[in-house]
Formats: sequence, C-alpha cells, structure tokens
Amino acid sequence: MDWFSVNISNASLESALPADELRDERLAQVEIALLSIIFITAGILNFGLLLVLWKRRKQLSRMRVFVFHLCVADLVVAFFQVCPQLMWDITDRFVGPDILCRAVKYLQVVGMFASTYMIVVMTIDRYQAICNPMVTFQRRRARWNGPVCAAWCVSFIGSLPQVFIFSRVEVAPGVYDCWAQFIKPWGPRAYVTWMTLVIFALPILTMIVCQVRICRTVHINFHMKTHHVGEAAGKSLSSRASSVVGVSKARVKTVKMTVVILLTYITCWTPFFTVQLWSVWDVEAPTQSATFTILMLLASLNSCVNPCIYLLFSRKLPKKLVDFMCMGQPDRKESMQEEATTVSSLYISFKSLSESR
Repeated sequence: MDWFSVNISNASLESALPADELRDERLAQVEIALLSIIFITAGILNFGLLLVLWKRRKQLSRMRVFVFHLCVADLVVAFFQVCPQLMWDITDRFVGPDILCRAVKYLQVVGMFASTYMIVVMTIDRYQAICNPMVTFQRRRARWNGPVCAAWCVSFIGSLPQVFIFSRVEVAPGVYDCWAQFIKPWGPRAYVTWMTLVIFALPILTMIVCQVRICRTVHINFHMKTHHVGEAAGKSLSSRASSVVGVSKARVKTVKMTVVILLTYITCWTPFFTVQLWSVWDVEAPTQSATFTILMLLASLNSCVNPCIYLLFSRKLPKKLVDFMCMGQPDRKESMQEEATTVSSLYISFKSLSESR
C-alpha cells in the first residue's frame, strides 16, 4: 500500500496489484514523518491529560468525565490506528497473521467510533444541562455513566463488520496484504458510504442540531437577564424561559468548548471522508496522488487537537499537569467552586419556577 489507509481506503483499491509495483518513496517518507509526529504528539498530550484527570478522579465533574473518556478514545486512535498505519507504511506490506490483520482493522474503527460518539454524547449532555436543567438535577448519580457506556458499546458493536470484511489475502504470488474484498462496483461504494454516514454525517447532524438549540437557549437567557430584569418580578415567566434563567458562566464555557471541538472535528475529518467517497464513486479519481494522501493524513490530527482545546478552556489544568509531574497535591478549591456554581444555578432555576407559578 502506498497511501494512507485507516479503515476504508483499501476498499477503493483493486483486488490485486502486481508484486513488483513500486511505491513513491518520497511520498512514503512524508507519510512516515507526519504519522510519527501525530503519534508522538497525540500520545503525550492525551496520556498526560489522562493522568491528571485520573489522579483527580474523585473530584471529576460530569464534563470532565466525558473529557477523560475522550482522551481514552484518542489514545485508542493513536496506538491502534496511527501506530499500525505507521508500521504498515514502513514495511510497505502488512506483516502478521490473519488474526492480527482482522484485530488491527477492528481496533482502527473502534477508535474512530469512540472518538466521534464521545463528542456526540458530550454535546447531548450539554444540551440536557442547558435546555432541560430540571431533568438534569432530578437525575440520580449512577455508578456508571450511561452516555459514556452507550458510546463505547456503539463503538465496539459498530466496528464488528471489520472482522469479516478485512483479511490477510494473497495480492500477488507470494505477496500477502491486509485487504478487503468486495463485489465490484457496488460493494466498495456501499461500504464507504455507510461508514461515512454512521461515523461522520449522522453524528455531525446530531451535534449541529443540539448546538443550535443550545445557542438559542443561551441567547434567550442573556436577553432575559439584560432586558427583562426589572419585569421578571412582576410578570410570570414561561416554562421555557424559566428553565434557562440559571445558565451559569461555567456551563456557557463548556458549551463554547464543545462548539470548538465540533468545528475541529468537522475540519479534520471532512477532507478524509470526502476523499474516500470520491475514490469509490469516481473511477478516475487520483487516489495515488500526494494531495489524496495528505488530506487523509489530516484526519488523525483531531486526536492531537482535542486535549489542546480542553487545556485552552481550563485555566488551572495546565498548572495541574505541571504539579502532577512534580508530584504536587491536587487543589480541591476548584472542584468546590464548580459544585457551588452548579448549586447556585439550580437554586435560581427553582426560584424562577416558583415565581412563575
């Protein structure tokens, strides 16, 4: 293989290639260099943030639980998607038995599913917290986080077809590789289109709908606070308006973070899936060009950017990371302030409901 293959790019190749076909060595060296940088960066950033969050696991807020599992998902991408692809590019052909081929392809898609759907459940959770605070308050704290478990279940189950689609096949006399075999021409098209739909299109549509409704709710909240403060005591508030009075600055901050994560995800993954669809629906697509390769390499940058976004929105967490490396003690004051802010917001919501009645 002479171009980047995470999970579905093999589908656009022919069922066999000549054993003596030479790859573009300069392009291969660029792939290896970029994948090495992405692997090291994603591993260090996500592992460091994961250690800090794990050390403070007894103080984790609901949002940080999602970030914790997002770090785990990005580490799965780094070690089971980027790293195998890096080794694959170095050896040119897949080296290993059939069971390893199927396991690698399975875990590659698990990482893609988990990273995507963890952002989805994070966005839905913010939607519940902003638009339905009463439901969020009445919900009992469970030992297991339901949305997180659902995201992982979808990832493990949704990746199962990889085990049956990919296998170690003989692409030329004495030459073996880890490839998928489809019925031409509709097989690759159906597979790539389906993967684009469930990993990219539907999650993005869900997140955009949630973010639009969140932004609308926050806008109503700020409008009420700035223009109807004096009238709030004398007039009854609607149930919709009363549910957004208590939106705190902390929650607005997490909403901004999820918006940035969503935009970054779209930026990184749109070129990848666009190129994949192009490669299977257009027989004349330049699949061996450097442009195709670089565009698909950009997808893995998402795993490097996610921890940076969280650190950017967390003022004290970068210091916590340094303190952790120096074996410092975690500061409990921040967690107490977050809990106080949440309680204050809920109190305001309840007070507004009682006044509206």
